[in-house]
Amino acid sequence: MGTRSLQAAPKGIERANIALAQYSLSQNALAEDLGLSRQTVNNFFKGKPIDRENFALICDRLGLDLENTVALNSLAPDASELSDCSQIDASVQEVRQKVYLNIQKRCGEMRVLDMTRPIDLATIYTDVNILQEITGRRRLDLEELLQHCNLEEFDHFGFAHTRTERRSGLLAVEEFDKLMVLGKPGAGKTTFLKRLATLCNAGNFQKHRVPIFITLKDFGDSSEAPKLLTYISQWLKELGVQEPQNAEQILSQGRGFLLLDGLDEVSEATSKQVLQEIQSFSDRFPKNAFVASCRIAAKEFVFQQFTEVEVADFNDEQITDFAGRWFEAKQLPEKTKRFLAKLRAHPRIQELATNPLLLTLLCLVFEGRTDFPANRSELYEEGLDVLLKKWDGTRSIEREQIYRELSLKRKEDLLSQLAFTTFEQGNYFFKQKDAERLIEVYIQNLPGAQVDPEALRLDSEAVLKSIEAQHGLLVERARSIYSFSHLTFHEYFTAHRIERREELHPLLVAHLTEKRWREVVLLTVGMLEEADSLLLLMKSQIDEIVASDKKVQQFLAWVQQKTCSVNAPYKLAAIRAFYFNPALDLALARNSDLASDLASDLDLDLASDLDLASTRALALALALDRNPALARALDRASNHDLALALASDRTLASTRDLVSALARASDRTLALDLDLDRTLARALDRDRARARARASTRARALDRARGLASDHDPALKQSLEELKDQLPDLDKDWEFAQQWWRINGSAWTAKLRPVLIKHRNIGHDWQFSDDQIKQLQQYSEANKLLVECLNSDCYVSRKVREEIEASLLLPIEEIKRRFPNQLNHFSAS
Repeated sequence: MGTRSLQAAPKGIERANIALAQYSLSQNALAEDLGLSRQTVNNFFKGKPIDRENFALICDRLGLDLENTVALNSLAPDASELSDCSQIDASVQEVRQKVYLNIQKRCGEMRVLDMTRPIDLATIYTDVNILQEITGRRRLDLEELLQHCNLEEFDHFGFAHTRTERRSGLLAVEEFDKLMVLGKPGAGKTTFLKRLATLCNAGNFQKHRVPIFITLKDFGDSSEAPKLLTYISQWLKELGVQEPQNAEQILSQGRGFLLLDGLDEVSEATSKQVLQEIQSFSDRFPKNAFVASCRIAAKEFVFQQFTEVEVADFNDEQITDFAGRWFEAKQLPEKTKRFLAKLRAHPRIQELATNPLLLTLLCLVFEGRTDFPANRSELYEEGLDVLLKKWDGTRSIEREQIYRELSLKRKEDLLSQLAFTTFEQGNYFFKQKDAERLIEVYIQNLPGAQVDPEALRLDSEAVLKSIEAQHGLLVERARSIYSFSHLTFHEYFTAHRIERREELHPLLVAHLTEKRWREVVLLTVGMLEEADSLLLLMKSQIDEIVASDKKVQQFLAWVQQKTCSVNAPYKLAAIRAFYFNPALDLALARNSDLASDLASDLDLDLASDLDLASTRALALALALDRNPALARALDRASNHDLALALASDRTLASTRDLVSALARASDRTLALDLDLDRTLARALDRDRARARARASTRARALDRARGLASDHDPALKQSLEELKDQLPDLDKDWEFAQQWWRINGSAWTAKLRPVLIKHRNIGHDWQFSDDQIKQLQQYSEANKLLVECLNSDCYVSRKVREEIEASLLLPIEEIKRRFPNQLNHFSAS
């Protein structure tokens, strides 16, 4: 019967529908079951021709007899039809051969940004995913958009992700003969179309068609009233296809694979004619496959018969794939692992990597480095420079007149004002009318601005759409609701405005304790030519958080006393940080359910709690004094003071907690026996026999701890021995030991506490209130942010840096005595 397409007869379609019902299948489920496109199955049930092999698969799955299902006229082609098909096939193959080199040259390489030479597209291409629901057309309100956003713990990476289902771009092209691919600038639309062209060119996709790649800007500029058929015929003629009728013949038979790139890049002068020509051409030659690309929000039009989809942002898997391919192509495969690790370590930068163009920029930046720039604002500035200027400029694309009149500086100022106003209000998403109102306020003061209110409103709407279409910095998340495309850019432009206006610095400092302002603070400090004034203002504000609370000031005074008791060649602020953080952790534990949990009979791993406290203690210390020896010294100290402090806490008054804690205790000069610690720190097993065995092991560990203490503090050893003698023998009578602890545990712990205070000046029960705990947490986090600012690539004078570091975590009276200018600086501001 030959290899031509088959179509179902009306009776056959009727039987097929009955079979669908019997098998409880839908047409879409049938397509998925057979691995066919939905369009193929839909065409079968509409009586349209489909490939014979696919026709047979459907009949077999539904239990239908092929001969009784197929339309008779599709079974018996006459000789002339067969001859025509053979001639078309021959013509297509001839044309494919003649366009091959041209398509490969135009579509087989990629060169963007500051690349010194083109790179082979096939080596770095990462499969594109599409969204069948256009993000900006979802009918959602602000409350629905915010449902998945915790504004205090805002998820930067994935901020732009939609919950619309993602699908393979190639499958979408197979399913829909006419596809409009929409996407943000740099989303990979052109790359996708070029990849389709080269796949078809190589015979790996749509191999029965001729790839026809058209840059619509060039097409629009080719004539005042351009005609696609003429343009294609001329292109084929230049490539050696002599018969002018060949183009029309191929297109009439549906053998063209038309890839129409960059509808948004067509000039305003020819835009209307190009739109009309594409619609007319697709109506005239409907059997061909069409894929067009356009930036979201660039044009207000709808092509009949075209299905619109949106290019999805890259996910983790695509980022990993692209980076691996990129560095492999650059013969730097060892860079991939480090690049991805650095991305994970910098969530804001990782967020930008969801955009293929910005991911390419990140790869270029990383090629000759081992890390991203310490000053992230410089990296973001480079990315914004690409989106605001280079991406269109390198391709000589001109945009709408109204927005084009704004200079680059004015665009940045406008975006900064919009970002600052919305960010300060906590509006990560904002309504279109609110954005337009802010834009209107800005542009009405520019030279040549409209005076008429309605004209000004229309101009502000055009500017908003231009920012979205041209740069992708603003994105319509749902109908008439916008946000910045990346929270990173929202934060950057907010910082940009604060950096330019010193009168806004006190406002920034007022938000120091709010997590969502953290990145804005870091960016602002990095942007300033000199950060002395802002950093001193931050330091004064941080000290004011706890300045009026007497108990907190007493606690800070104790931290300073402990620091002065340490004879070590490290920065005093680093040692203060070491003592401050574990004490705060313990205070938090006493004021939370953790206390009761530790005293309960649940299976717990005390070691993890101790290690967590130690790690958090070291974080700020190491940031202040980048000396590996400090880590070792403070870790040894932590095994002694922190463990004894835990043991003194009345909430830990149980045998296992005490023994586990004291087993960790050693002098600063002695190393920790990690293997023993891990063994002893495991929670008691519920099985009594094993529990007794472990208790005995821990008792021996307590003896070892007393032995260690004897070498350096005999009085402490004697006190511990006296307390140890009061404990029941765990091995002799386990039941009695448990009962003893229930009755006498609190009193025994009360005896231990003064011993620790006397010999180690630890074990104080500060009994902070909830408000004091909150103050200390804010104070701690703000100090960590200040230290991160100091360690960033900001410019700060040595005098100010040393003064701030020397006064970190000091009580307020000590600061008044030693650094009076700090408090005066805050009062003056």
